[in-house]
Amino acid sequence: MNLSASYFALKMTNMRSQSFLIMSYLLLILCLIMFEQKSVCLVNAATEAGVKQANVGIQDARSQFCSIDLANFLPPPYGNLSYSNCHPVWETYVLRYYQSKDHTVTIVLSALYTTGWVGIGFSKDGLMVGGSAMVGWISKSGHAKIKQYYLKGRKPHEVLPGQGDLNLTSIPPVVVLDGANLYMGFQLQFNGPLEQQPTLLAYGSRIPLNHKLTVHDDKTTIHIDYSTGVAAATSEAGGFDKMKRSHGILGIIGWGLILPCGAMIARFLKQKEPLWFYLHTIIQIVGFLIVLAGVVVGQTLNNQIHADVAAHRGIGYFALTLTIIQVLAFFIRPDKESKIRRLWAAYHRWFGVITLFFGALNIVLGFQVGGAGSEWKIGYGFLLGIILVTAIVLQVLSKFKSSEKPAQPISAYQMS
Repeated sequence: MNLSASYFALKMTNMRSQSFLIMSYLLLILCLIMFEQKSVCLVNAATEAGVKQANVGIQDARSQFCSIDLANFLPPPYGNLSYSNCHPVWETYVLRYYQSKDHTVTIVLSALYTTGWVGIGFSKDGLMVGGSAMVGWISKSGHAKIKQYYLKGRKPHEVLPGQGDLNLTSIPPVVVLDGANLYMGFQLQFNGPLEQQPTLLAYGSRIPLNHKLTVHDDKTTIHIDYSTGVAAATSEAGGFDKMKRSHGILGIIGWGLILPCGAMIARFLKQKEPLWFYLHTIIQIVGFLIVLAGVVVGQTLNNQIHADVAAHRGIGYFALTLTIIQVLAFFIRPDKESKIRRLWAAYHRWFGVITLFFGALNIVLGFQVGGAGSEWKIGYGFLLGIILVTAIVLQVLSKFKSSEKPAQPISAYQMS
């Protein structure tokens, strides 16, 4: 009876401990989600405050940039229109536009220019893919160039010259370099008044060869109400870029660093019982929380910009589901004496490998759909290389140690 009571008390203690761990685990997840939602609100609030401050600067700079007489260097009709709508919108970009009663919109964009190209585009959702743009530059021979492009994708070969949905009028577009500023002028015809329109702005430092654009050095999206005569430009790209950057960083840290390190501890430190188990458990739970935070930020970003990234999102949720299954495996781990312990160990090991594979795959896919620069790719490649080299070295060392173990002496009784 005493043994049975002790065993029952021990089981109850284990159940209470596991229940406490589960409740703490769920509480951490809830707090993390609330923190991420609050962080998103703070980012949006900071973005709005930055926009208000930027609008003050725009009002001060308008008189300086918009008082230039365009008739001195731009041909008609671009030089002789009265542009009551003139707004410094981004960095050195100044946008002038005039909308006539027949819904013809004349646009003149100016920007500080040294080399490369300057672009302005339009899209339905404020994203690059699916939009159309007008791009101007000065060739190496000194000739002014301007061309429409269809932004089919983010890669240079997916930016198609001579194509696009912008309905240009019969008046030819112009590009003029006056002093240090490049001026682009073109006319668009619409079926009705142009009102709220996400406008893309970008520039690149390399001169296009054979009308092929290189990757932009910087870009932004400006939401403009072309139907009003006042400055109505608000930029949301800053907040979106911060959220996209946070999503990428959390994914790389979780999938690319924390979870692989926890897996290597379980693989190569089994002799340090029970230290390896506690380290493995804590590290994997921390990694899971970081991955979950990245998913929350990514989903919040997707809810705002409605990006067409079905593959990236689907693989991300699949990998997250596998990670949840791996974490739950901690609570259903059978005893060492159990007959199904081997089966559980095999499942846990192979599910872990599959989870890490899809996590790494989704990081690379995220670089593609997010238009990540070379510094992101090089940084993750360096991190992935360190992880792989470390795993290989530890595997080789473990093989050496296992081969160097002394053979068990054979007793005299066994020899007789």
